[in-house]
Amino acid sequence: MLKFTAIAIVGALSAVGAAKAVTSLDSSLRQSSPGPATAAAATLGDAGAAQLTKGPDGHFWAEAKVDGRAVRFLVDTGATAVSLSKADAQRLGIDVAKLNYEYDVVTADGRTRAASVKLGSVAIAGAKVANVDALVIESGLETSLLGMSYLGRLSRFEATPRSLILHP
Repeated sequence: MLKFTAIAIVGALSAVGAAKAVTSLDSSLRQSSPGPATAAAATLGDAGAAQLTKGPDGHFWAEAKVDGRAVRFLVDTGATAVSLSKADAQRLGIDVAKLNYEYDVVTADGRTRAASVKLGSVAIAGAKVANVDALVIESGLETSLLGMSYLGRLSRFEATPRSLILHP
């Protein structure tokens, strides 16, 4: 667990910076076109593979089911772990006040802390993974990140210029 935590903290550092950059996009771009949350995830015939279409901002966004509830993620292959914003963690029923924020991390907004949690399942279309390690970032993360603690447990994923295909 300590090894995962150390790796997760390093991943969270780069991931939080990426999320901060994405959330600072020009508001007119976000309002003039379908938002990243509308990026479709389609199930492919390949044993439940899911295809994500690149959003208008050039990033891959995923509308996932975490323990049966919808969460919007920025797909971040540079993030070691799935990282949840405090707001998303609360919506998932995680009591963020009772978490042990024992890990120091540095975000684009400065130093903050993170708590380790275990998610029962994360599913994007047919690409479902059970028992996913994640971090809840105490502050400074506006958009949750879909990192390698989910992506690395798929049989594979592949990127094309316009889509990301997730193979369970």
